[in-house]
Order: sequence, then C-alpha cells, then structure tokens
Amino acid sequence: MNGQPNSRLADLFGLAGWSKGELARLVNRQAAAMGHPQLATDTSRVRRWIDMGEIPRDPVPRVMAALFTERLGRVVTMEDLGLVRHGRAGKRQSGGTVDHPDDVSWAPGRTAAVLTEFTGMDLMLNRRGLVGASAALAAGSALTSAMYDWLHTDPALAADAPRSDDPLHADPAGFDRYEAAPIGAQEIEELERSVEVFRAWDAARGGGLQRKAVVGQLNEVGGILSYRHPDHLQRRLWGVAANLAVLAGWMSHDVGLEPTAQKYFVIAAHAAREGGDLPRAGEALSRAARQMVHLGRPDEALDLMKLARSGAGDRVLPRTQAMLHTIEAWAQASMGKGQAMRRTLGRAEDLFVADRGDVPPPSWMLNFKEEDLYGMQALAYRTLAEHDPSAAVHAQYYAGKALALRVDGRQRSKIFDYLSMASACFIADDPDQADRYARLALAAMGSNSSHRTWDRLREMYRLTSAYSTHAQIGPLREEIRLALPKQVRGAGSART
Repeated sequence: MNGQPNSRLADLFGLAGWSKGELARLVNRQAAAMGHPQLATDTSRVRRWIDMGEIPRDPVPRVMAALFTERLGRVVTMEDLGLVRHGRAGKRQSGGTVDHPDDVSWAPGRTAAVLTEFTGMDLMLNRRGLVGASAALAAGSALTSAMYDWLHTDPALAADAPRSDDPLHADPAGFDRYEAAPIGAQEIEELERSVEVFRAWDAARGGGLQRKAVVGQLNEVGGILSYRHPDHLQRRLWGVAANLAVLAGWMSHDVGLEPTAQKYFVIAAHAAREGGDLPRAGEALSRAARQMVHLGRPDEALDLMKLARSGAGDRVLPRTQAMLHTIEAWAQASMGKGQAMRRTLGRAEDLFVADRGDVPPPSWMLNFKEEDLYGMQALAYRTLAEHDPSAAVHAQYYAGKALALRVDGRQRSKIFDYLSMASACFIADDPDQADRYARLALAAMGSNSSHRTWDRLREMYRLTSAYSTHAQIGPLREEIRLALPKQVRGAGSART
C-alpha cells in the first residue's frame, strides 16, 4: 500500500458503474468460478484498493481484469488497473487518458506476462462475442514519450531476460495462464512456419477470419516464453512473438479494433527488443503510424515514425528504410505537404534501388516488393490529390505500375490499388476509367474480410457524387451503396 489513490482503477471503476459492494461480490463469485472458492473480499477492501492504492494478492488482480474486460467489452489488463507490483501502482504519466492509461512500456522481463495476459483477455472477448473496441487510442505523442527511453536502452537479451540457475526456469505467473513447457529448435521452426501461413492468409483474405487463431498462437508463445531457453532459441521465440503480435495488431486494425491493434503493435515492439531485433521493433511501431494515418491523425503518425526510425538502430536494410519512408510520405500527403511528400518518396525510391539484395531480408520484409513501393506511392499521391488535384495523374501512374506487377495472390493489396486508381480517375475527371477500376475493386471485395477495404471504398464513393448523373456512375453508386456492410454505411469517414 502506498497511501495514494489508484487513479487507473478509480477511472475504470467509474466507467464500469458498479458500487464497491457490487465489485466485492463479483470478485468473490468470479474467483470461485476460476477455482479459488476460498477467496472472500468485502467493500472495505475494495475501498482500500481504490482510495489507498493497496494491491491485492493473486488471484484478485487477474479476477478483476477478467471482470472489467467483460464489463467494458474491451481488453483490460492488470496493468490497466494499476494492480501490478512492478513500478508505481495507479500513477499516470502525462499524455495518458482515462480510457487508455499509459501502459505502453513496462519493466524488462514483463513482456511475456503482458502479452499472455492481454491475449488471454482478447480471446475471452472472442468467446463471449463482445466487441472489444470501446477504448480510446493513445496519442502518437504519448506513445513516443513513453517509449523513447525504453527503446533506446541496450537491447541485449542477457540484460533483459530473468535468469536462474535452472536453464528451464519459468516465471510462476505463466503457470496460471497456460500450461507451458520448454521447446526445442524443431518446434520453433514449426511456429515460424505458422507465422508465414497466417501472414499469407491475411494478405489474401484480410484479417477477420484468422485473427482469433493468431491471438491464440501468440498466447501459447507467451506461455512458452515464461521458460528460460538457451539464448539462441530464446531470440527466435521472441522473433515469433513479435511477428505474431504484429499480425494480431494488423488483423485487429483490419477489422476496426483500433485500441486493441495499437496495444499489439506496442507488444510487438517490446518482444522484438527483448530479442535484440531493433529493426523489427521499428517496423512494429511503423504499423501503429499507418493506423494513425488511416484514422485521420497524420501528425501523430509522424511522431511515431520518428520513434520507429530512431529506435530501429543502424542495422536497418535499405529496403526497410524505403518502406518506412513511404509511410512518412503518406502522412505528409494527408496533411497536404506536397513538397515534403515528394522528397520523402524520392528518398524511398533511392533506398529501394540501393538495396542490392546481398543481405537476405527478414521474413517480415518479404512482402514489400516493387509493386508495394508503387502501391504506396499511388496511395500517397491519391491522398495528396485531395489537396492538390494535379497529383491525381501521378497516382494513376503508380497505381498502374503496381497493378501490372500484382500476380502473387495478395488480393487485399490489389483491391487497394484498384481503389487508388479509381479515386485518382474521379479526381482527374475521367469517370469512365474510374468506373472500370471501381467495379474491379467491388468484384474482388466479396471474399475479403478487411474492413479497411470498405473504408477506402466509401472514400471513393464520396468522389462519385459529382458524377451521379453520369450514365455509368449512377448505377455504380447504387451498387456500392447496397454492397457496403451496414456497420460501414453509417460510419464516420476514414482517411485513405
């Protein structure tokens, strides 16, 4: 007990709408359901947790995390509640919010426990059919200020991982969540292959159908990481965890679970750093930046991109640097900064060409090919065309180059290119070509579970209003209106 109120718990308690007596009764009931019938708490203890900062003993923090997760319909962890004994309970740095406390960095060695708890709560939401999207996104500036010092410290695995005389030592916290066991090189190879399967499925069909499987796999890896493996295996396990967390975040973003996606990107950055892979940590943060641009917050995306580039270290391959520059350019285009965008895209092109391929790219960069560079250039110019219509012709050029190379089955990327091309054609006053590409996109979207494709279709639909009397565009508008999912038809605008 530190004598200070636990502001995190107090904030979430207020959102939940319980009385202190109700929470005490629910804790006792939930604890019994989780195999702890002997637990008995009361109103006075709940008051001490909230008003005096007292941290109850296990299993109460886990019980409360489960209760708040179900009540609020989104993942709530022990960290969110300020009920972890590491660090200062219940205090919030500047930049935190009531709906999303600043739980973006944590003590070294806590990553496995955090990812296991978070994925477990996420899976609970899946099982009970809850939405899980009611929390607020942390601002990009809040993320960068909270993570900067952490990301720039020595990432050596030996300094971060808990040690024990027993090489198979496990953090006891892991046992309560998953019956983990140490594994060897063959099992890690199988996990690495599973990442590739999930990644290919996501690129082809969108994140909706496999998100739960990825989260479950990540939960399992978190349990395995509670054991101490030999360093070379531990690094590979952290790499698997980082890759799965990025996928879980990208799939969550793809289906509109934005706060959940952001937390997975942060977990991925932590996991990559625990394994000593700073370039992977930087790429994970760049995903959070892309998310911010999509949600119409490009200034915060630029904050995150500064952190991603500086935290990625000096081992970043030119092609990876090129990819990072394309995200920065998209953010600049969203702000109407045409000259800055063009300079940034020029650097991206130079870096892409400079990559001689003499160093094998990491697995997470294999999907950034020439067509992806062109696709991001098309997206940046199409976005700039909202501010400067003369940019539309460049968007058409790069979208055409991207589409000419799209032969590898990554259907979602092809849909995005179709929509970039159609939108650019509308802005360039070429409705006949726009109609062609819009229909190609619409035909391809039926088998795709990506909400982002519908978001961008809706943005293109907005551009059709100027041509509503056109012989072809009138029927196209009706087809799009009928095709849009109900929850998307009335949604707020998302930036493309």
